[in-house]
Amino acid sequence: MRNFTLTILLMFSSILAMNAQNIVKGIVINNDSEKPLPGVSVSVKSANINSTTDANGAFTLNGLPNGRQVVVVSFNGFEIQNFPVQLSGKEVDLGTILMYEDVSEDQDLSTITITDDELSDDASAADNISGLLQASRDIYSRTAAFEWSGSFYRIRGLDSENGKVLINGIEMNKLYNGRPQWSNWGGLNDVLRNQEFSNGLTPSNYTFGGVLGSTNINTRASEYRKGGRISYASSNRSYSHRLMATYSSGLLENGWAITASGSRRAGNEGYVDGTFYDANSIFLSIEKQLNDKHALNLTVIAAENERGKSSPNTQEVFDIRDIKYNSYWGYQNGKMRNSRVKRLYEPIIMLNHYWDISDNSTLNTNVSYQFGEIGNSRLDYNGANNPDPTYYRKLPSWALSDPNGPDYEKAYKSLINFQENGQIDWDELIIGNLGSPENARVILYEDRNDDKQFTANTIFSSELTDNITLTASAEYRKLESENFATPIDMLGGTGYRDVNTFGNTFDQQQSNILTPNRTIGLGDRFKYNYIFDSEIYGGFAQLQFKYNKVDFYVAGQASQTSHQREGLYQNGYFPNNSLGKSKKLDFFNYGAKGGLTYKASGRHLIDFNGAYITKAPSLRNSFSNSRANNISVADVAELNSEKILTGDISYIFRSPMITSKVTGYFTDIYDATEISFFFADGIGGDNSAFIQEILTGIDKRHFGVELGIEAKVTSTLTLKGAANIGQYTYNNNPNLVITTENASTPGFTNGKRDLGQSSLKDYRLAAGPQKAYSFGFDYRDPDYWWFGATVNYLDQAFVDVSPIRRTTNFIADVDGQPFPGYDPVVARQLLQQEQFDDYFVVNVIGGKSWKVGNNKYIGLFASVTNLLNEEYKTGGFEQGRNANYIELRDDNANGQPSFGNKYWHGRGTTYFINVNYRF
Repeated sequence: MRNFTLTILLMFSSILAMNAQNIVKGIVINNDSEKPLPGVSVSVKSANINSTTDANGAFTLNGLPNGRQVVVVSFNGFEIQNFPVQLSGKEVDLGTILMYEDVSEDQDLSTITITDDELSDDASAADNISGLLQASRDIYSRTAAFEWSGSFYRIRGLDSENGKVLINGIEMNKLYNGRPQWSNWGGLNDVLRNQEFSNGLTPSNYTFGGVLGSTNINTRASEYRKGGRISYASSNRSYSHRLMATYSSGLLENGWAITASGSRRAGNEGYVDGTFYDANSIFLSIEKQLNDKHALNLTVIAAENERGKSSPNTQEVFDIRDIKYNSYWGYQNGKMRNSRVKRLYEPIIMLNHYWDISDNSTLNTNVSYQFGEIGNSRLDYNGANNPDPTYYRKLPSWALSDPNGPDYEKAYKSLINFQENGQIDWDELIIGNLGSPENARVILYEDRNDDKQFTANTIFSSELTDNITLTASAEYRKLESENFATPIDMLGGTGYRDVNTFGNTFDQQQSNILTPNRTIGLGDRFKYNYIFDSEIYGGFAQLQFKYNKVDFYVAGQASQTSHQREGLYQNGYFPNNSLGKSKKLDFFNYGAKGGLTYKASGRHLIDFNGAYITKAPSLRNSFSNSRANNISVADVAELNSEKILTGDISYIFRSPMITSKVTGYFTDIYDATEISFFFADGIGGDNSAFIQEILTGIDKRHFGVELGIEAKVTSTLTLKGAANIGQYTYNNNPNLVITTENASTPGFTNGKRDLGQSSLKDYRLAAGPQKAYSFGFDYRDPDYWWFGATVNYLDQAFVDVSPIRRTTNFIADVDGQPFPGYDPVVARQLLQQEQFDDYFVVNVIGGKSWKVGNNKYIGLFASVTNLLNEEYKTGGFEQGRNANYIELRDDNANGQPSFGNKYWHGRGTTYFINVNYRF
């Protein structure tokens, strides 16, 4: 960043210089070629004043109003620059302004960061990926976003719930699981570029933030560059084609501004077999500036998305087929059909009021309403065989593990059948239903979440002095979430019995004993039906201090959270605590953080941040089995707010040739809660049951070192490198309780069994690669074409371990005595955590832009990821099916377990090409 330090010093010193009138001037140059940029648009937010740079890149803005203003410098194909200035009869010289080509403008970020995390229902921690959809100019952040995300890499090993995503100051993280649902605004890249990213604990102008920072997406209509953009993209990652169009009017003389955008993304099949994609997105932002003090902005976002999921598979399945294999689909009438489809449509309506109270103070008041539905489909079968082609009894390993000795003939037949017919047979399912259509054996249904959420907040900001800025906010959020199952395809049948075939008594078989033995049809609700209510009150305050040698800040937050379940069915297993409202769960939470930056010189800076934060458990982790009953985790175990202690320290070096940053970080998490659901053999001896695994009091430790460095070798060639060396582990032995619907299961008391501690301490967290290195280059030619390549090395990724296998249930029978033949040496081998192989991934990108008229451009961007087609595992989990030593030992006896670990694989060689026309 040549001249960056000089630019900042000139900006602040010019604010202090006194002149007779309000004038802002500067010179704009291309950061790569260091040549002046003519025709760059320079304007002032909230004022109808603009200019363009001349042949020497110079500009002058005259007649600006007093007070705090924001100067916006924008140019096609370059990142927008925003410079806040304080005017009171002064001339401000912004000095030399460096413009950086907007590489991300043509990159399809969604194909990089939307992973199987959003496509899977598994509760495994390996499925909880931290998506980073934006990149700052920090080289480490860019590398994590664009180079490592395809490897399920997580910043500092932390889940995405630790980062806050806001639109116009309104938090968009879901109350159900704390994660942002990026698909709610997917496909709208053009209008979501105006982002303010606060890295880590650094201050934000909108929110207290999280350990991973915050991103605020600004959709104010007057702040979009006037003009339009049409683009087409082709890819073999998630979708095949994307068409996108955007137009913005800019701020008109009558005070109105309008921006609209729409996109269509579609593909019959992505990189993984059977993963179709069908998405439409529209965006509209309308602003009216009422006067010099007040403005209103209405934003509407409607993104409809439907896509086929891909299955995690055992090594046996991958060995027989390949990494593109997906068990969720099959042919119906010769057409590919996926049984596991995620369907999402949750429109957002947002109204924002902007009030410039004075030259130094502003107040933004925002309200938002989001509604709609999320559906996840799957097959349900009453009395029929499991239609899953990877059902363990259909694979060779099952025949080889026969207690009477390996059945090689059966194993061979299973192998051939799986090779030739290893997909769902939809036509056979329909034929099976036609024999008794009024009582179908198999149907396709959706697990539905219909949410209605209202959010309101107000954000106050004031420059108390030239050195001190105050930011404060108050917030209210209210969620009502309907949760139920509903048939979407009867597969040739006309009716389906709403019963639980695993129930031992008549009542236990009923999903709702108020309507026993009910026969349902399309659109009816069945299996479960309940409402989640959640409410949050909160606020935060922040003070920022800026001085010549030291900048520092302090911030605090407080909130009150409540969760409640209301059952609409009286479940046959839980007739006394499933219907009606549960007790309300209340949590008071708070957080404090602070940090400082010491500017030893213009080139050397030291930055420190620290925080202590408490978080209420999410809705998902507050109720033990919400589909069946009102029992909260607090009823069967200890449920506490999660505590986080975190800090980092960075050294930053900036010179005309080299920019670098090295950061040491740590995060300790206490009292976390996780819930998993699965069918287990070997529960209390040789019993089997569908259980809820409730792990409470979890402590985790994350620490490591991050490095990012850029070296400008010439005006056209830049070398870049990044690295992370981390260690993320369980830091204690948390408590594990299992519950089951069948209270008569041996070893359970009222459907509950406390297994005591799970010996997880020092096991690695399934948090993606814990070591990552990247080295590459960018070449940017003065004729507006560029090319880059990176080599990435990733290591120390681990499978997610099964907590129940690390309890006394694993080694002891119901009488508390070790299993006959228990061998601790064999047990240690069976419980050894699997580490994935390390791997290299080579990525290349390039582009070219042409000016085809007055302020009209054609741009071309292309990228190829995993150029060498490296095959690697990105995540996986131990199946909890074999819950004790005997079951696990016997399953592994022949070297090919039926219930081995399940994995996700990274994509092989993929491409993305985008061409756009800007006017």
